[in-house]
Amino acid sequence: MSHLDIELQQLKADTIKMWTLVNLQLNKGKEALLKLDKDLAREIILSEKRVNASEIKLDSDCENIFALFNPVAVDLRFVLAVLKINSNLERTGDIAEGIAKFVINVDHNFDTHLLEISRGVEMYDAAIKMMNDALEAFDKENTSIARKIFQQDELLDEINFKSSAVIAEYIRNNPERIEVALYLLSIIRKLERVGDQAKNMAEEVIFYIEAKVLKHRKIIEIDKE
Repeated sequence: MSHLDIELQQLKADTIKMWTLVNLQLNKGKEALLKLDKDLAREIILSEKRVNASEIKLDSDCENIFALFNPVAVDLRFVLAVLKINSNLERTGDIAEGIAKFVINVDHNFDTHLLEISRGVEMYDAAIKMMNDALEAFDKENTSIARKIFQQDELLDEINFKSSAVIAEYIRNNPERIEVALYLLSIIRKLERVGDQAKNMAEEVIFYIEAKVLKHRKIIEIDKE
């Protein structure tokens, strides 16, 4: 095994480690939301420093590989994919931190009925699954798993689209719960962004494995119409 291969293996292992940490942050965020566990929410915020440190290290490792080994072909695609995935993971960590801050700031428990009619928990579960599937696709180099994430994102988009009307109706009927309702709406918006990050990472997995940049293909298809 060449020195480059060893470095690439380590880069993949470190990326998976960071990914696992971010996914754990999201899971803790859901638990903190459902139990209004402010201590757990504070733990998420403190752990964000580890995510940021991991992002800096991965960026540096990628730069070193470029400088020392000048990778080409599949090796180059892998390092480029890791660079973009690293950025997506850092943003997802920021989203988990933002949700934790909402939990800390809210004064009352999130109404079970509100969570049900807004489909907030369903959306949270779907977002976590997308992140887990994206990690599995990266780890196993499986583009079939990666492509399923695009369809899963449609559920998040649907819930996000309908949430404003649902929560507005809830506020009209429960004006004393306006703060909790608005915080939940903000969390739903953040979960929609988690879906976007997972979808971006799925695209990078496909790019790395198949050398296909889906975003460019979409632009070409639009131009042909």
